[in-house]
Amino acid sequence: MPLVTLSGIRDAAKRISSIARKTPVLDVSDMAGRPLILKCEPQQPGGAFKIRGACNMIAQLPPESRRAGVITYSSGNHGRAVALVAEAFQAPAVVVMPETTPRVKVEGVRRHGAEVVFAGTTSADRKVQAEKLSKTRGLTIVPPFDHPWIIAGQGTTGLEILEQCSQARVVYVPVGGGGQIAGIGAAVKGMRSAVRVVGVEPVGAARMTASLAAGRPVTLESSASIADGLLTLRAGDLTFAHVKAFVDAVVIVTDEEIAAAVKWLFHAAKVVAEPSGATAVAAALRALEPGTVAVVSGGNVDPDAFAGYIR
Repeated sequence: MPLVTLSGIRDAAKRISSIARKTPVLDVSDMAGRPLILKCEPQQPGGAFKIRGACNMIAQLPPESRRAGVITYSSGNHGRAVALVAEAFQAPAVVVMPETTPRVKVEGVRRHGAEVVFAGTTSADRKVQAEKLSKTRGLTIVPPFDHPWIIAGQGTTGLEILEQCSQARVVYVPVGGGGQIAGIGAAVKGMRSAVRVVGVEPVGAARMTASLAAGRPVTLESSASIADGLLTLRAGDLTFAHVKAFVDAVVIVTDEEIAAAVKWLFHAAKVVAEPSGATAVAAALRALEPGTVAVVSGGNVDPDAFAGYIR
């Protein structure tokens, strides 16, 4: 299975530069009481890293495919990213979302003119519905993680981290379906192989941990966590191959640790993060290693829920 290359990620960086931002890094070592630099993806258009992969894929579609429209299946942030990029390219967009999606994420998708269709509560439910609508309406599917163009787009975060943090020795990355860590891993190992890449999963949705133990992608029977963007039941085949090739370790954090990281990010670092976005920080706050970088992957959080976390 061909893996994404460093040159492909660099091409993606050029391709997405007119829409995605080069997000800032923030050294919060003094506040954390240990070495810690944050890569702040909530500052992206759409509030999360997902804009990178969505833009890289939609930008490469033939004009006739964009005119016909695109469709994706997403728990929130990828759907919003597809809606935003499709709007920029004047392409119709449909986003299939779970019935349990936080209102803030549904509103974010609709704000960019996309049609929202609800389907079940699992990624499998959404994927089946998206595939049906793709066939009946002639729409191109923009998958949330398991596609080389998506992975290459997400990998641009890794390029920026090493450009901005010459002292980086370990990068912590949240893991859902695996698109972000696959791309960051490929970028980081392609540029500086000595830098460690560590994935972080919620204990209630540790599908990559289970897959690595089995030596192949496995499907969880269920998942549960406050990190609603990381509840995919199965890692992708392509993302799993990248994790095996480029990721040094995958660790697990509890919901209590994630909630504490959301609270700490707000009060100490003045960063608004959703639970999924704070998951890597939860693991990084346990570390004492110099050159620690944690990706804060998104900040689209329901205000009422957020108020509860930061109390």
